[in-house]
Amino acid sequence: MSATATNRRAFLRRTTGLAGGTLAGLGLDLRPAQAAAQRLKLQGAKEYASVCPYCAVGCGQVVSVRQGQIVNIEGNPDSPINAGTLCPKGSATYQLAVNPNRLTTVKYRRPYGAVWEDVSLDWAMDRIAERVKATRDASFREWWDGTDAEGRPVRKRLNHTPAIASLGGATMDNEWNYLQLKMWRALGGIWLENQARI
Repeated sequence: MSATATNRRAFLRRTTGLAGGTLAGLGLDLRPAQAAAQRLKLQGAKEYASVCPYCAVGCGQVVSVRQGQIVNIEGNPDSPINAGTLCPKGSATYQLAVNPNRLTTVKYRRPYGAVWEDVSLDWAMDRIAERVKATRDASFREWWDGTDAEGRPVRKRLNHTPAIASLGGATMDNEWNYLQLKMWRALGGIWLENQARI
C-alpha cells in the first residue's frame, strides 16, 4: 500500500474528524443534544437491572419501563461481566420484547392443511402432551437383550425412548434448563441438546 493510498478505517477516521471539526468550528457541539435526547427518551421511566436472555455469559442489562411498557434496554455499566457493552444479539433484546411482528397467539397447521390457525394455549399444551405420551408409549424400551464379549446372553435395563428429541434455545435460562433436563430424563428421553452449546 502506498503512502497516499488509504483504507476504509483511515478514511472514516479522517472524514469523521473533519466533520466534527467543521461543526465545532461553527460553534455546534452535539454532545449536549445527544445527552438531552437520551434523557427525554427515558424521562419518567423506572430502571430495572436484568440479565440478557441469550447465551450463558450473563451480561447485565438495564431495562427502562414507563407506564408498564418497556421503552429501552441497554447494557448495564455496573455489571462486572460486560461493563455496559452488549453483543449484537444482546443489543437487539428490545426487539425481542417490543416488536409488532412478534407472534402473541399459538399457531397450528393441521395435517395436510395449507393455513395456520389460532388455537388456545391450553389446547396446544394438551395436544403436545398427548403426542409425547403416545410416542413414548410406542417406543419405550425397558430392556436390552444382547451378548457379552464371550457370547453369553446379557440383559440390561434401559428405561428409555429413542424416538423423541429435545432441542433447547439460547433464550432458556438456567432454571428452565434444569427443569427441562429433569422432566426429559423422567420421560426416558436420551436425546437432549441445547442450541447455546453449538
